[in-house]
Amino acid sequence: MSIQKATTEQTAIGIAHSKLILIGEHAVVHGQPAIAIPFPLVGVESVVEYVPGSIKIDSSFYHGPLESAPESLSGIVNCIKETLNHLQLPYQDLLININSSIPHGKGLGSSASVAISVIKSLFAYSNEEYTEDELLELANISETYAHGAPSGIDTLTITTESPVWYEKEHPIDFIDLSDEFHFVVADSGRIGDTRLSVESVGNLLKSAPKRIQAKLDRIGQLTHHAKDALEKASKNFLGHMLNEAQKELESLGVSDAGLNRLIYFARQEGALGAKLTGGGNGGCIIALAQNEVHSRQLAEKLKKVGAQAVWPFVLKQKTRY
Repeated sequence: MSIQKATTEQTAIGIAHSKLILIGEHAVVHGQPAIAIPFPLVGVESVVEYVPGSIKIDSSFYHGPLESAPESLSGIVNCIKETLNHLQLPYQDLLININSSIPHGKGLGSSASVAISVIKSLFAYSNEEYTEDELLELANISETYAHGAPSGIDTLTITTESPVWYEKEHPIDFIDLSDEFHFVVADSGRIGDTRLSVESVGNLLKSAPKRIQAKLDRIGQLTHHAKDALEKASKNFLGHMLNEAQKELESLGVSDAGLNRLIYFARQEGALGAKLTGGGNGGCIIALAQNEVHSRQLAEKLKKVGAQAVWPFVLKQKTRY
């Protein structure tokens, strides 16, 4: 592979969308399944251009040489180094512009989306095609720094357009939808600490193993039912499963007053179901709307009652790539 590819005119772009957990958060950490869905309305664009000198990053969270990036960016720094090594590109003469519309700390897969967009842009810059396996392997380098031992669910959902069925130590599966599902995501405006929430549930499990395990098993059961609902286009049943999962998440202490207010309001305004998405205690909620018109109306109403941002979107079956 030639490394003499960089020219002063060359720029290359990589883009990635974000992701949401539809159902199964927290229980998935303890061996139960989860369903993640691609979230196309927010994402990351990475633009690589030839600029002589050391490698630099230009982004809203850091601007400067790669080697001087803060510890919090060690994941993406190592991901860039490994990708350049993989592509046999010299470790110099690059400016990497990272533009993200994904709110950080809201359970939307921000770190994985940044990694995937940067990897794609470096492959494009090198005029190389990537395989899905290469993309996932390189992106998981970044995720390992961000989350310790990542499940891989974020990177996988961000590189597909289909809902993902994830269960620890089981083959990943994709869910085939038989109809469109209209959702609204609303941002509470507060950052959630996923690691802290996961630890708190882990501590509860240690202190009351039977009681908490029963709740986690119940979330697993609801996730299986939600999969059936997606495959059979049972919107009302899916909404009921989301509401039941929220009950369990509340009893695990990971839903707070701000999230509950948005969730109950969405249900009052006709949502078929609503729950938190992600780690909880801040972050976002997801509500299942009746149809496209209702999803837009619900989004407007949620914004009026204090949601920092809202995104109505449709989930439909698409070809995986």
